[in-house]
Order: sequence, then structure tokens, then C-alpha cells
Amino acid sequence: MRRTDLALDALQVFKTAIATTGTWWICVNLLDSQMPFLAPWIAFLVLQPTVSGSITSGFQTVIASGLGVLLSSAIGTYIGVEVWSYALALVLGMLGSRIPGLWQEGATIATTAVFLLSTGFTEDGPALLDRMLEISIGVVIGVGVNLLIVPPLREKQAAQTVESLRIRMGEIMAEISDDFKEEWDRDKALESSKAIQQLRNDLDQSWSTVQFARNSRRRNPRLLFQGSSSEKYEQVLTGLDETVAHLRNLTRTLETTSSSESPREQRFRERWSAILKMIAMRISDPNADVEPSVDQLDRLAREMVAENQLSETSWPLYGALISSTRNISVLIDQMSTATEEQRT
Repeated sequence: MRRTDLALDALQVFKTAIATTGTWWICVNLLDSQMPFLAPWIAFLVLQPTVSGSITSGFQTVIASGLGVLLSSAIGTYIGVEVWSYALALVLGMLGSRIPGLWQEGATIATTAVFLLSTGFTEDGPALLDRMLEISIGVVIGVGVNLLIVPPLREKQAAQTVESLRIRMGEIMAEISDDFKEEWDRDKALESSKAIQQLRNDLDQSWSTVQFARNSRRRNPRLLFQGSSSEKYEQVLTGLDETVAHLRNLTRTLETTSSSESPREQRFRERWSAILKMIAMRISDPNADVEPSVDQLDRLAREMVAENQLSETSWPLYGALISSTRNISVLIDQMSTATEEQRT
């Protein structure tokens, strides 16, 4: 994952260098621009991590820069460049950044106005048109470079993130099964709770990765050659999120168990642990050939009731374990189906 991030960051740096340097060369050698820094600066701003982001940033930058050109022209023509008018341009430019739809590049209004006021070209009408041409060139080159040179697509990163979370959840459930196969243990239940909390933290962080992958697909030309995927990552993450909540309830229930148990309660624990192990196998390997866990849990509950194997005081505890485990099993079956569809 870190190697992938470094490669993507290095590619983004390379594309930014190509776009800004190429734009500067065009302004100096082909346009003979008096302000050759403006277009490269715009190209730098437009280079976003996703193609969709670059296109959106490009539209916003053109509008914001145009407003900045008009603002500097008005102040330079009717007021003149003074300390207070310079400050006024900044204030009006920053207020303009609050315009709905320009929040991402709204500050460009103020910076463009400041650039033009500082260079003294604000009273020259043709020069202002040249500035708008240079701004447009910066946008076109910035968006074009992002479109043509390996457009960023983060699906593989999202798939790796979801896969690692799914495998880690299976490992935690297998550990719980092994820990409680021999006896109830509150200390081990507390350790399991800490592991699940860490999984919760990792899950929260993974949402940004998956959402970024979804955004990277929008307007991405690479999809013309690679085809469209089923985009089940968010569905799997939602299932993992709900499963973590049920796992947390399960470990809280385990924290209330007592180490002393009757032979009937021992049989329940052993069978419950075995079922949990199969659920762990199911989430670690969606293609694992295991008996449906929901059926096993229902059968376990019916047998315990029919044979009167548990006392009235034990049923609330063990009933909660069966309920939480059953909910987890249903969610994992749904996630396994989504994972299989995602791979095909």
C-alpha cells in the first residue's frame, strides 16, 4: 500500500512538472508573454489527484481568474493602485471566494487581482485579454496532461484496502473462536475488544480511500479500455461497518461470562466456538465450502430449548451470543456475495 501511494505521488509530481514547465515554455517562446508565470501557476492549480477534480478545478479557475482580472481592471482604472485599494482588492477577492460553486478555487479571485495590480498591466485592455488567454492555456494544459498521461485511477488501492480489512476481520473472529474454545475468559474478551476497536479505526480511515477511488472513475478515459467494474467496495465497507458493531456487542457479552460452567454450558460454548470459526473462514475466503452458519445457529438454539440444556439465568447471556453471531453471519454472507461479484 505504501509503495502504491509513493508511485502515485511520484506520478502526480511528474505530471505537475510537465504541465507547469510546458506551459511556461509556451508563454515565453510562442506567446512572448509579459507575465509568463501566470499560466504555469494556473496549470499547477488545475493538476488535481483525479481527472474529475481537474476538470472541475479548471472551470472554477477560469471563472475565478476572470473575476480577478475584472476586479483588478476596475480598481486600477477607477481608483488606482494604492495601499488601501490593494487591500480592497484582497477583501473583495476573498469575499468573492464565498460564491457558491467557487469555494474550491475562490481564492484565485484575490490572487489574480493581486498579481495584476502588482505588475501594473491593469489599465491595458489588450493585455487583460492576453491574461485571460494565458489563464485558459494553463487550464487546458493542466487538464490535458492529467487526461493523457496515466489518468489516476485508484480502484486497485480501494480493492487492497477492502481486502485487508476483510481478512483482518476474519483473523479477529478466528482468534475469538480459538480463545473461547476451551473456556470463557474475560481478559481475552477485553483483548478482543481492543482489536475490534483498532479495526473500527482502520475502517473509518478506509472510507476516504474508497470514496477517492469512486471519484477517480468519473470522466476517466482509462475506463474505455479497462471496462467498468461492479463498484461493490462501498457495499462491502458498509457490511464491514455493521459487522464491527455486532462484533463489539459480542465481545461485550463475552466480558460478562463466568469461568465456571455446567457440562451443558460447556457444550454450548464448544459448538458456538466451532460455528464462529466457520464464519471466520467464510469471510477470509468467500469461496470456502462451509455449511451455512445461520442454519447451524438456529439448530443450536432449537436444541438448547428442546433439551432444556441451559438454565433460565444463562439464556439471556447465550441468547445474546447467538443473536450477535447470527447477525454477523448474515452480513458476512452478503459481503461474500458482493466480493465474488466484484472479482468477476
